[in-house]
Amino acid sequence: MLKKYPFYIKCTVILFGLVLFAYSISAIKGILIPLSFGLMLAILLNPLVNRFQRWKLPKVLAIFIVLLLALVVLTGIGYLLSTQVAKFSDQLPILKKKFLELLQKLQAGISHQFNLNMQKQNELINKAGTGMTPNITRALGTLVGSLKMLILIPLYTFLFLYYKSLILNFLYEVFAEEHSKEVSVILNQTKGAIQSYMLGLLLEALIVATLDSIALMILGVEYAILLGVLGALLNIIPFIGGIIAVLLPLAIATITKDGFGTQIGIIIAYMIIQFIDNHFLMPYIVSSKVKINALISIIFVLLGGAVWGIPGMFLSIPFMGILKIIFDRIPELKPWGKLLGYEVPTRHKGQLLAIIKKGTSK
Repeated sequence: MLKKYPFYIKCTVILFGLVLFAYSISAIKGILIPLSFGLMLAILLNPLVNRFQRWKLPKVLAIFIVLLLALVVLTGIGYLLSTQVAKFSDQLPILKKKFLELLQKLQAGISHQFNLNMQKQNELINKAGTGMTPNITRALGTLVGSLKMLILIPLYTFLFLYYKSLILNFLYEVFAEEHSKEVSVILNQTKGAIQSYMLGLLLEALIVATLDSIALMILGVEYAILLGVLGALLNIIPFIGGIIAVLLPLAIATITKDGFGTQIGIIIAYMIIQFIDNHFLMPYIVSSKVKINALISIIFVLLGGAVWGIPGMFLSIPFMGILKIIFDRIPELKPWGKLLGYEVPTRHKGQLLAIIKKGTSK
């Protein structure tokens, strides 16, 4: 007979397990992050590999061609961005000069309003600069890690596609035979959800980047294409990314232009684009199979950022989609699937029980 433990003991064990799990995946994030991106890309590119194989191409050649096509597309986007970055770098001394002039005006205003002299303000700025040194060192380490990821992600993607049958057979065989049908359903739903979600996300990012760039060009903001693409990439991170995306063009407009008309135009334009994105692009282009409610999305994005940094923020939504599919297929975990879901009941069970009790008492 199984011994039943009190709720507080179960809760403590679960919390301890979650903390240990978070610590473990954080400790080996250098391995797991490129592995996760490789798996997502392999699932995304798998239909194209299957199509080439149906055209009688050998498996290795089909995978190589698909990865080469993906590399060509990414290289084209990278070249477009690099030209914008080069232009931005050429103008950096001028921007720095304008920024310093703006900073002096701001300091003069602060000195006048708050009686905080220039020397004290400069001391505070120097302290902030000293505190940023470790952040710069950390950023350089992140850059080196990114270069390593650029090598590992295509390698993992190739290997996942090549060993697809071996991995699927393992997943079928590791469970009992009577559960093979459930395993097949979960695998198919997970694959479909990730493919449709990522394709939808790419299309949404392309539309948002185009709208952002056009709006910034009309407003006369410099580096419009670079800021538009960065805004679209940041927009993938729910809630937080959208705020950062609008701050970048606001900062550039403040440095490069006089007055506040352009800044107001940027805020209005981005509000309209966000409205289009939230009410049309997200519901109709991005897959409804990965609809997670706002509360859980924010929590998971912040947890992903705390454990894996920016890559964790990007990966949090697809991982939540996979968890929801699994939870919905296992009876004991269905309440967790409902908690992650987008549907909000009009009444909770406590109210329903109260209504039933009231009806029976009559």
